[in-house]
Amino acid sequence: MFGITNYAAFVAAFVLLLFIPGPGNLALISSASKGGLRGGLASVFGLLVGDQILLWLAVAGAAGILVANPLVFKGLQIVGAMYLTWLGFKMLLVKQGDRLAVEIQAGQYFKQTMLITLLNPKAVMFYVAFFPQFVDPARHQGLATFGVMATTIAALGFLYCFAVVLITHYAGQRLRASPMWAWLLSKLAGVFLIGFGAKLALS
Repeated sequence: MFGITNYAAFVAAFVLLLFIPGPGNLALISSASKGGLRGGLASVFGLLVGDQILLWLAVAGAAGILVANPLVFKGLQIVGAMYLTWLGFKMLLVKQGDRLAVEIQAGQYFKQTMLITLLNPKAVMFYVAFFPQFVDPARHQGLATFGVMATTIAALGFLYCFAVVLITHYAGQRLRASPMWAWLLSKLAGVFLIGFGAKLALS
């Protein structure tokens, strides 16, 4: 189908990968818990745009440059780790009753989630390793093949991310009504972000 080897397996593999915990999932949960549906949706689109940029950079061969240049790849790792750690410390410094998060515009959720995606070299390597396994060289149709794969990833990613946002939003309505719970959630998210940053820096 469109030069894709076993399209059903491609879909199944990507769905499984969506459920792997990571900073992108945490960004979705944090945005929805703080900014409601508007913030959560902005974060969803930030993640999807980041994924699409990485996908097409991988198709263009940019990701291969990172593989061939370990220093460049390590530099990207360090920048990504520093960004995640900075976000984590910002959350840890939030005081109980602080309403700054409520005042954040949805566009900032979009930019933050997109940056988290783009600055994650493991996401880059995922696209380098993931795509070749499902492209049939004998039936490859150029951009049409990658276009179908990109559309599939965008559609599946949106469904999954939107579900995460909806669940977080409605399950967290009571929590957001309590300054204590909102404060604790912010602290927990900060700890996880710092943990992701440390893991990225040491990998």
